[in-house]
Amino acid sequence: MNHVELFAGIGGFRRAMDLISHDLGFLIQTVAYSEIDKNAITSYNANYNTNGEVAMGNIVEFVKDARAMRALPPYDLLSGGFPCQTFSMMGSQEGFEEERGQMFFRIMDMINARHPRYVLLENVKNLMRHDGGNTIAVIRKELEDAGYIVKMDVFNSNNFGLPQKRNRAIIFARRRNLGNFEFNADLVRDAFAQINKDHCSLNFYDSTIDVLDREVEGKYYLSEKIKPTILSNGSAGFKSKSEIDQAVARPLTASMHKMHRACQDNYYSDLFILSHGVERPSERMTKEELARIPIRKLTPKEAFMLQGFPNNFANNAGRAKVANGAMYKQAGNAVSVNTIYAVLYYLITNRIIRE
Repeated sequence: MNHVELFAGIGGFRRAMDLISHDLGFLIQTVAYSEIDKNAITSYNANYNTNGEVAMGNIVEFVKDARAMRALPPYDLLSGGFPCQTFSMMGSQEGFEEERGQMFFRIMDMINARHPRYVLLENVKNLMRHDGGNTIAVIRKELEDAGYIVKMDVFNSNNFGLPQKRNRAIIFARRRNLGNFEFNADLVRDAFAQINKDHCSLNFYDSTIDVLDREVEGKYYLSEKIKPTILSNGSAGFKSKSEIDQAVARPLTASMHKMHRACQDNYYSDLFILSHGVERPSERMTKEELARIPIRKLTPKEAFMLQGFPNNFANNAGRAKVANGAMYKQAGNAVSVNTIYAVLYYLITNRIIRE
């Protein structure tokens, strides 16, 4: 089965499909991908063999060329983690009114041009209730009008072997002529629980301690000057409980390199790491005492691993001259590999997706 990945980023959909192809013998071959961020493209090409594939570039420009769309190799599966900032609780929530919110309609341009059998999309949880539910209603209607049965639900990466509380909306659509089907997060989670981990290519982690390196470069440690700010519970206009050493990470953000407070991003003490998670100094120390011990941020390698990518992913990107700041952004924007694998596993083993 051929696959086209839109808004590819660093290839979260592709990675899951490569692994499921290996584990189930159900071949899903990526034949084309679109991405406009140069650093993400570099990371993508550094980690996948893209020889012979169509690099579609800017999807906005690509869909304007009907001949280019017709020239794509035949494909049955279209995926896309379309831009989410405009729907996010942390963003402006302008939705379809903002340029990035229009990217869903570029997906529809691709769908209406070729009508693939299957469509698999991902976005932030808030998409489901944005604009009082009107946004998701428009998405459903567009897909249904194009001839698809549409199912969707919210999936948490922490349910699929990744210690990260990352809730994302997953939309799966199948051409109506292929019949109805069942799809929701509970069904996928139940199927995933039956997987034999000894015969699965995914990485499974019970806690963040499983991905944290014991020794890292000094540049990842917080300075004495910034630690009080990172550890604070906020100011008069913004109060939130800042905690470090979380066994299940907070959702990775595209802007984590900007060093937000510990109520938003993930920070870890040497005491926690070196005790293999037994010591949690934040449970017995004041903020002032915490500010006097070594605390660090995630490395790009660890951020990628929390999204289900292999431990050499960051090294490959780094060798291709991708800077750490760009890698943090890529990890925060990525689709969680394990979540997509779980969805595919359910769909394939229940013959909802067929060769």
